[in-house]
Amino acid sequence: MPFALGHHPPSRPLTPSPPKSQSVHLPYNPNYLEHRSSIGGPPNFNMSTSAFISNAPTTQLAWQASLNTNFNDMTPDQKFFRKSSIIATIGPKTNNVDTLVKLADAGMNIVRMNFSHGSYEYHQSVIDNARAAAAKSPNGRPLAIALDTKGPEIRTGLMKDDTDVPIDAGHEFWVTTDKSFAESGTAEQIYMDYTNLPKVTAPGKLIYVDDGILSLQVVSIDGEKIRVKSLNSGTLSSRKGVNLPKTAVDLPALSEKDKADLAFGVKNGVDMIFASFIRSGNDVKEIRKVLGTDGANIKIIVKIENEQGVTNFDEILKETDGVMVARGDLGIEIPASQVFIAQKMMIAKCNVAGKPVICATQMLESMTYNPRPTRAEVSDVANAVMDGADCVMLSGETAKGKYPIEAVKMMAETAYLAERAIAYPHLFDQLRSLTPRPTETAETLALSAVAAAMEQDAGAIIVLSTSGVSARLLSKYRPECPIICVTRNQQTARQLHLSRGVYPVWYPEPRGIPGDKWQIDVDNRIRYGLRVALSLSIVKPEATVMAVQGWKGGLGHTNTLRILSVPADPADLDLHSIERDD
Repeated sequence: MPFALGHHPPSRPLTPSPPKSQSVHLPYNPNYLEHRSSIGGPPNFNMSTSAFISNAPTTQLAWQASLNTNFNDMTPDQKFFRKSSIIATIGPKTNNVDTLVKLADAGMNIVRMNFSHGSYEYHQSVIDNARAAAAKSPNGRPLAIALDTKGPEIRTGLMKDDTDVPIDAGHEFWVTTDKSFAESGTAEQIYMDYTNLPKVTAPGKLIYVDDGILSLQVVSIDGEKIRVKSLNSGTLSSRKGVNLPKTAVDLPALSEKDKADLAFGVKNGVDMIFASFIRSGNDVKEIRKVLGTDGANIKIIVKIENEQGVTNFDEILKETDGVMVARGDLGIEIPASQVFIAQKMMIAKCNVAGKPVICATQMLESMTYNPRPTRAEVSDVANAVMDGADCVMLSGETAKGKYPIEAVKMMAETAYLAERAIAYPHLFDQLRSLTPRPTETAETLALSAVAAAMEQDAGAIIVLSTSGVSARLLSKYRPECPIICVTRNQQTARQLHLSRGVYPVWYPEPRGIPGDKWQIDVDNRIRYGLRVALSLSIVKPEATVMAVQGWKGGLGHTNTLRILSVPADPADLDLHSIERDD
């Protein structure tokens, strides 16, 4: 067996582990064998990580064909096995500490604030309540906070007397960008607040109003006025959103409201920005500039919501920290039948690049009003996870829904089961083959640690990181076992919920360790991480773990892999005292 962590002096190198059996059991870790009869994939196959042996499925299709469907409900002990994170939008019904604690306990990892609605006073209360809930949560896991910008958008003006006006299919009327008509819309003329609309559209193009409920076709253009024909019966209403499919718009990446919202987020130390309607790599650069040095550590997650964003995805991916596939507006901007293609393309490219990707919009929409989702919605969540999404998101289900706790629980269980249906060796081989050579040292070590974890049938990979880069690289290669990241940086811990399989652990001991005590501090952090993992039943005593660390303190020095075992005696996880220099 590998040396137990508590049984070797810090100054003595670890002795290599004795060789193990040539095959390992996948897709389930031996720590989870007791759950195989109720949860999971093929229970009777042995696999080598270097090659599939004769009785194992050789493809993802064969793997899925042999899945075990003898399921029971997920037990409380299994809820922390889930690798993908859940983002929950907070609305007035859920914006209180007790409900946020319940949501976190059900599986929520990231709190989303939608800045299309609400005052700064309201959003401040969400931040305060979320932090209070994290402090009060019984499992003690970090809770991240995301600010979702309103983004550049086009809206109709006010109708006269703020009265809705019904129109019939075939009805023709004028759309104007003249601000003098901004508050006097009628059946014959309405205002839209995009000044360049007459310049970017053309006869024959479409204008969608109110999420596509009303479809207008451009007939002709006359200066600031556009003659349109309604393709269906509907209603003209005040302040409705407008989409321009197949039209390149030139709105700025950030409105003045967005800039003020970002300043609010920086002041309050939010962990990530969900940036709406990103259309180019320069849009991301503009957001970084506005965040400034005070917000330099905030992660930027771009929302791809229009055809320009899909077309320019490669350049956007190079600049961003992560991606959200925002299928609501995207399903209006491009044909709804093509959204799944864009979704799969973007998720795959994010996986290859090793950047987090979120799938969002209408995932469990019916649970806004019903206690149970449709079967199609459950399949949607599962397929997003199996496609490779790091996170899945709830919107109205938790912001205004009648069953927010139930929605999170349903999403958590579905994601967990979907993760168990993935052929991890097959996926690892694909990701490794697509990695450009030569790799940087940190990525080489991450790849090797995941391979070693599979060869050793490890119960976990534990990584020490300040910035979280090493943990994100490990996540890229999708190990079957959990990644326990121990960090002294609280914001890093919260942000790591974006990366699949990473279980962030904040280490509260301060920095300032004397150089000759550095290895003792390293082992203390490993002990601390294992202690937390044991308390959450993420690992079991005597399980093998891979430990990834640097050769010295500071950023950019990760280059060491150790093979350890989880001590059977809890006393071996007691932290060793370190005398600090005065």
